[in-house]
Amino acid sequence: MTIREKMEKMEQDTLSPFATLSAKSKGREREEEACDIRPAFQRDRDRILHCKAFRRLKNKTQVFLTPKGDHYRTRMSHTLEVSQNARTIAKALRLNEDLVEAIALGHDLGHTPFGHAGEYVLNALCEDGFRHNEQSVRIVERLEKDGEGLNLTWEVRDGIRNHQTSTTPHTLEGKIVRLSDKIAYINHDIDDAIRAQIMVKEDIPKELRDILGHTTRERLNTLIHNIVINSIGKDDICMSKEVEDAMYSLRRFLFEHVYKNPAAKREEEKARGLLRQLYFYYMEHFERIPKKYVQMLMEGEKKERVVCDYISGMTDQYAIAKFEEYYLPLAWQVDGYSHLES
Repeated sequence: MTIREKMEKMEQDTLSPFATLSAKSKGREREEEACDIRPAFQRDRDRILHCKAFRRLKNKTQVFLTPKGDHYRTRMSHTLEVSQNARTIAKALRLNEDLVEAIALGHDLGHTPFGHAGEYVLNALCEDGFRHNEQSVRIVERLEKDGEGLNLTWEVRDGIRNHQTSTTPHTLEGKIVRLSDKIAYINHDIDDAIRAQIMVKEDIPKELRDILGHTTRERLNTLIHNIVINSIGKDDICMSKEVEDAMYSLRRFLFEHVYKNPAAKREEEKARGLLRQLYFYYMEHFERIPKKYVQMLMEGEKKERVVCDYISGMTDQYAIAKFEEYYLPLAWQVDGYSHLES
């Protein structure tokens, strides 16, 4: 019996009857020999962690564009906080930690530079639309490893695709990540907004503070405990109505006071204009796109989709650097920026 088989047996013996077992995965699109050490979902986690799209998350906007300070969240730090929340819940419920971690680490791979501002631009310009959750799946299925993709299991891809509010994952582990994503950004976006001095904690309605907590620590404790307590012994991931309603009320509060706040979003229109210009430039000068993307066009992909693939993979800094290269006189440009596309 291999180490992997022993670990799969341990899952079967110790995890909840509602857990998704590695040995019972629906499998990969391309069959491959199993690892002798790692179960399938752990292997997926490792593949995501080592891919280029994951590394680029460290230089992609979460909420605040190019903030002046080292402690604001980026898309990568957000991803790590989602992963931590999800693993805590999964461990308490005896669900599959490897699966929740793989989904959490991969859920935002498809985010554009400049956060949701970039997503809105590409969604408006691309004929087939652009949604970051679907792009995350496209990255792991089509774009990574020069077109080979990461060949992840069905369960991980399902969790990545369905992590948004409007969708529902097919596994409990995916449902955990879906809630953990909201728990993470609600709390760290409050923290960043306070750091940016666009709100103080007392701005949060008192009735919500009284239910959820007055600090990040208290809110995380309330939300995570509530999910665990209400989900034990159930084939579902649940919250109490009071806490769930308060969480979504707090989310709506943030949309009005942070995500739409002129102080937080004053640079967004510039970012949108920059990405629009890059999109039109590459549509007219497709030869400036790396060869691997040109090959995708030759294989039958739509030009608009390939341009979106390239732009959405950019970091904030690389998008700015390409805009300067194409539209600013050389004497006005800042130092060049190297983006390791190959």
